[in-house]
Formats: sequence, structure tokens, C-alpha cells
Amino acid sequence: MLSLCVALVAAALTIGCNRGNSPDVAPGVSWALAEHRAATLSDIRYEIHLVIPDSLSRRIRGRETIRFLLSDAGQPLVIDFHEAPESVISVVSEDTAIAFDLVNDHIVISENALQEGANSIEIEFWAGDNSLNRNREYLYTLFVPDRARFAIPCFDQPNLKARYSLSLDVPASWQAVANGRLASFETTGDRSVFAFTETEPISTYLFSFAAGEFDVVTAERDGRELRMYHRETDSTKVARNADAVFDLHATALAWLEEYTGIKYPFEKFDFVLIPSFQYDGMEHPGAILYSSSRLFLDEAATQNDELGRASLIAHETTHMWFGDLVTMDWFNDVWMKEVFANFMAAKIVNPSFPDVDHDLRFLLAHYPAAYSVDRTAGANPIRQQLDNLNNAGTLYGAIIYQKAPIVMKQLEGVMGVESLREGLQDYLSTYAYGNATWPDLIDILDSRVEEDLAAWSQVWVEQPRRPTISVSQQLDESGNIASLVLSQQDPEDERRLWSQSINVLLAYPHKNQLLSAQMNAPTLDVAQAKYQPEPEYVLPNGLGMAYGLFELDERSLEYLVENAPSVPGALTRGSVWLTLWDAMLEGWVPASKVVDLATVSLSSEKDELLVQRLLSYLQEGYWRFLSEDQRRHRAADVESLLWALLEGAPTPSLKASYFQTFRSIALTDSAVSRLGDIWSEDLVIDGLPLSERDLSRIAQELALREYADCERVLDEQAERITNPDRHERFSFVRPALSAVPAVRDRFFDSLRDLANREHEPWVLEALEFLHHPLRASSAEKYIGPSLDLLEEIQATGDIFFPKRWLDVTMGGHSSESAAAIVRDFLDRQVDYPPRLRAKTLQASDGLFRAAEITARGP
Repeated sequence: MLSLCVALVAAALTIGCNRGNSPDVAPGVSWALAEHRAATLSDIRYEIHLVIPDSLSRRIRGRETIRFLLSDAGQPLVIDFHEAPESVISVVSEDTAIAFDLVNDHIVISENALQEGANSIEIEFWAGDNSLNRNREYLYTLFVPDRARFAIPCFDQPNLKARYSLSLDVPASWQAVANGRLASFETTGDRSVFAFTETEPISTYLFSFAAGEFDVVTAERDGRELRMYHRETDSTKVARNADAVFDLHATALAWLEEYTGIKYPFEKFDFVLIPSFQYDGMEHPGAILYSSSRLFLDEAATQNDELGRASLIAHETTHMWFGDLVTMDWFNDVWMKEVFANFMAAKIVNPSFPDVDHDLRFLLAHYPAAYSVDRTAGANPIRQQLDNLNNAGTLYGAIIYQKAPIVMKQLEGVMGVESLREGLQDYLSTYAYGNATWPDLIDILDSRVEEDLAAWSQVWVEQPRRPTISVSQQLDESGNIASLVLSQQDPEDERRLWSQSINVLLAYPHKNQLLSAQMNAPTLDVAQAKYQPEPEYVLPNGLGMAYGLFELDERSLEYLVENAPSVPGALTRGSVWLTLWDAMLEGWVPASKVVDLATVSLSSEKDELLVQRLLSYLQEGYWRFLSEDQRRHRAADVESLLWALLEGAPTPSLKASYFQTFRSIALTDSAVSRLGDIWSEDLVIDGLPLSERDLSRIAQELALREYADCERVLDEQAERITNPDRHERFSFVRPALSAVPAVRDRFFDSLRDLANREHEPWVLEALEFLHHPLRASSAEKYIGPSLDLLEEIQATGDIFFPKRWLDVTMGGHSSESAAAIVRDFLDRQVDYPPRLRAKTLQASDGLFRAAEITARGP
């Protein structure tokens, strides 16, 4: 059939497709093609039937009918399908085979087979495996941002929403779940067919299904049935977590219905917990996918784990309104759905954790990650241009997920809480089941506020980086403040001004004074400070909510480097720590002082959020910014402190935090031996139950340190793992831990094969061990080949994989020789894709700074 169709129309269609006004059939989905289709196609419906075999060696066969209205039948129709030509079995309209061609991942149908008005095209095909995530016992789809076309023929762009009717023919022992409600189920012999109701209008990247050996847990909350699909074999863990997981979803749903004034906009609410899922979660309506480990927490979960789970559930549930009900028009505005998901998640989660300082949590959850990109030479704006969806994955990162909520919180401050809420309700009702752009939303919000939001957005949303805000103070003859001036500078010397509220803290022995002002000019004279006594220090970001690189005056910096632990107020200490960490990275404070200060601060810090941040800084500073001699000199004292804090910690959560850091930084023979005793269960930590995952990680850390008989330890740990998914992951990662360089070399070389990169979380874990600081010198040879693979990684991997590949490749290195490899690569790549260059600069910024800091010495 394929050869006949092509033969019939080869000449005519080729001529037709080359006409000047024909749709663009470049690889991917171009902006031009998307615009043409959005203007001519409407009322799209897909009827899809897939036959999923019980063997990975056999392909999935599909039959699909696409129904649509066409306003212009004078040009060929372009359907996206990123598969080999032989994967298209037939194309039929009204029971008649029609002419088609296959061009650059598109099925192109001649205009002769089309008509204005209603059209129906039936395609039989072999589904692509690339985005179906097939495993021996289960599979799941992951089509964001443009990967639906890697599995099925479709119009793969967000602003062509469609209704989907799906049926799945699967092995009889399997379960199946999709966006729509289960309409019918029939088993015949060793096969079952699941048929699902037609969905509401959704984008292709949100169409989803999962099938396989899953257990199903059902619960009812507020009159709504919720279903959870999972593969966890530890029934105790399931029972311990299930109620909390259902409760958190119910809380989020109730809050969002009340906030938006719109009932849950889809037919049903199911979610699937996937082992080693590529993301934390993905917001498919009616079939949310989660990483199993993020929802099924271990018994000794930390406070951050619990907060993270609640935030993740709130985030994905928010997407049902922001992203699914109203979807961005094009992926240049992908940040819109993510910003509201994170922004609303904070509001939803806060009441469930009344003992947590949520301003501090917002600061620590967003600012460090946003700064980690905005301080780099590869910084990108929140809203980015996009010419083709095959580059949409490069838009994702900390700027979308962490900086954007900071900017949205500032917008809420400009507009007021209720005014913003009313504007968002208007936005959701206006564009329900449709698409919208950021300017569409700005138009709605701008009418509710005096400030020019378009001009505000130009700096905060459309452009990258952060201002440098410096402090200078002059004293009068009496020693009081004569003037206190804040100055903001554009790091790119373009004279941009970041208008924002700022709270300057003047610190005194027995009280602090907070001065609020609006910084909307190059300099700000803080008039309220005049005639005040000279403070011990000035903290320009006293409430931690302003955004920038804050350069302290010399007296304040010296004071805080010596006295940070005694600063009153957890939120203020959090702001101090972010400021000091920036100061270290800028070379204003020696790294050794900051690491020592973090160590001292842990002894007195009571706020668990800050403990977690200090442990993170300690770990990163210890491995990356200290020289080997500095690290060895401090190792025993740091280990002893962490063990003492672990033994004295009042909660399992804190014990787990201290233990995870101890396990990570253990360097002396005695500390490594202690880890060995814990793994063998000769040493039990009172009040800290260790999970299978904990013991697996201990075994891996022991192997990294070439602990005596570590191969036996890994063998025995493998036998302890009863869950088949976790066992397979442990086995995959193991060669990266080998003490034999040739084994590690062979493992790295195996990653050149796409088939060995299918389980991305496994690959990232293995690379983290391969590039561990203890193995850094022998791993430098992998940096260049890893960079050489990056374009292929971007083309074949999921959205977060390229940046994470870079992060784990660079993360264990701090030498000038490693930095030189990256610089040489970038210098040689004259025509390198700009966004991949930016990702590389973002990921290597810590390496570049570490090389300078360690070369500088104490």
C-alpha cells in the first residue's frame, strides 16, 4: 500500500509541496507550519486504537482516525509523525486510499484528497517507541513538549486542542489508565481491551496513557473518587503514605476550586506513580504521572521531603487549571503554566504546615536555584523566542520554575492579592479549554492597576540576569548615618532598571530596624536611615524578597562572616546566607571561611529549613570549593560534628538530614568504617530507621571509597533488593562504581548508544558516581565526549535531560584542567546552537568559579 500510494503521487505531490505558499515541512514543527494549521484547522478529534504486545521485541500497531474541519483546502495537509517511512502502513479517506508523501517527519497529504469543511483521515501505523517509555511490564507516555509525534501521527502543537477517544488492547494481566474515564473493559483469552471516553479539548502534549502491571488504590475525598496506580512492592510503605497522598490531592483540589471559582474542569482524577520517572511529575489531566519515590516517602523522610511532596502534588493539581484548562498558545510561553503551578502551590501548601516559616521556605526554594542561572554567562530570560518546537525542551530550567514565581510574587505585590486573583479568574474563564499568550494575560491584568505592566514585564520577564545592588553609607561627625545609598547596576551595561520593593535592615545589639522603599532608579537614598546610629551591619535584603546580587559594605561583610549564626530571625539568617554564598562565588570571601562558618552555624541552628540549606552549602563547599588539602584538614572535625548532631537530633527528619550529609562527605577511615558497620547492621542509629534505598546508597558510597570487599557489599545489597524496578536500576548503575577504570570506561562508552540512555534517571545517577570528586581526575576524559554527545542528547532525550546531563558531568569537577576542556569545546563550536551553548555555560559556571577559587587558595 505504501509503495503504491507514493508511486501514484510522487511527481505531482513533490511539485505541490514545493509551491511558495505551501505549509512548511521542515523537520520538527516550525512556527510557520503551526501558524498555518492554527488558522485553517478546527474541531479536531482523534480516535486511536493501539495493540500493545507482551514482548518488547514486537512493535505497537495503531489505527487512528483524525476528524477535523478545514477552512482552506487549497494546500497540502501536514501531519506530524517522527518515524521511518515504513511505519506508515496506510492512509485512507472515506474508505479510499489517498496519496501521501513522507517529508522530514511529516505525512503530507495532497490537497486533492481534501475538502473545505469536514474531513476524516484514517491512518494505520506502527507506533514509535521513543516517547512510549516501554518496559517489560509497563509503559507510559510522555509527550511534552512535542513528542506525541514520536509515537502517533498528529498535529503536534499546543494551540490545536483536540478531543481524544482511546482504546488499548493489552495483555490480560495489565491495567490501563488514560485521560478519559474507563467506558468499557473486556477480556478475551490472554488479551484485554480498555476503552476510554472522549476527553475534553486538550493539547497533544497532555494526551496520555499508562498500561502495565500496576496495583490500584481507590479512595473517596469530598465526594470525588480518586485512583492511584503504582508498582511499589513494599505494602507497608504504600499503607504508610496512601492517606497522606490522597488527602494532599483533595486539599489542593478544594483550594483551587475556591480560588479560581471554577470546578475541577475534567471528567475524573487518577494518578500513576512511575518508578524512576524522568520528572517529578507531569500534569496530564485525568492521568497525572509522578515519580514514585517523591510520593511514597521512606519512614525517616526529612521535612524537605514532606514539604516537597505536598508542593509537587499542589503543583501538578494547579496545572489542571493553569496549563490544562488554559494552555499557552506556543511553547515560548511554557513558563506561564509553570509559574502559576509553583506560585499557587506555595499558597496551597502553607496552611498544612503551620510550624514552617513559609517566607523562609519561599526564599530557599526559589532564590538559590534562580541565582544559579542568572549569575551565569548563559542566563536566559523567563520568556524566550522559539522558531521550532524541536527546540522547545531547551526552554526549561530554573528560570521558568524558580525565578518566575519570584517575579509573580512581585506582581502580586504591585497589584494586590485580590486584584490579581480577580484578574486570573477572568483569564481562566475567558480562555477556558483554549489557548492564551502572556500578552493576553497582561492585557487583562493591566486594566486593574496603574503601573505599566508591559514595561515592568519587559525587564523582569523578557530579559535575563539580575541587578547588582551595592550599599554605601556615610557617617556624620557624631557617628550617625548621614546617608545610606543603594545603587543598582546592570551586569550587561545596558542601563536596565529592575523596579522592586526592598527592605533594608539596620542591625543593632538589642533590636533591628527595617526600612522599606521602592527601588525604581539607578540609586536610592534611603531617607529613613538618616540620623540613625551606625549599625553593626546593613543587610539590603532584610526580608529576603528582593532579587539581585547584593554587595555589602566592607564593615557589614566582615561582621556577618564572623557572626552569621547569632543573627536573630530565621528569615534574616536565610537572607544573610544567600548573600554570603554569593559573596564567596564572587571572590569577596574565601571559600574556607564560608565552609567553616556553615559548620559552626549547624551547631546552633534550630530552624530545620535553614539546617537543610546549611548542609547543602557545607556539602557543596566541601567537595567543590575547598582544595584537597583543605578538605582533608577539616574532614575529621566535620564528620565528628555531623555525627554528634545526628545523635542529638530530636526528630527522625533531622537525623535523616544529618546522616545523609555524613554519608556524602565521609572521608576518613573511621567514618568510612562506620558506614560499613551501618550497612552490615552491626551499628544501629537510634531513632533513624533506614530504608532499602538508604542501604543501597550506603553500599554505593562504600564502593566509591573502595571499601574493603566492596564488590561483596554490592552483591549482597543487590540480593536485598526485592522490588524488580529498583533491582534493575541498581544493576545498571553498578559499573559506574567500579574501582577498575576500564570498567568505567566501557560503561561511559555504552552511553553513546541511545538504547542505553532510555532510563534517564538511571543514567544521571551513574554519571554522578562516575564524576564524583573522588574520581574527578580520572573522569576528566569523559567531559569532552559528553559535550560532543549533547546535541544528540537534546534531540533524543526528554526536556530536562540535556541540562541534567551537563550538571552531573560538571558537578564533581573543580580543576582548571576540567574548566579548560569546556572552554576549548565552546571556543571550537563557532556555530553551536545558542541555547545549548547557554545550557553549557549555566552548568559549567560552578566549575569555572571553583577552578578560580581553588587556584586562589586560602
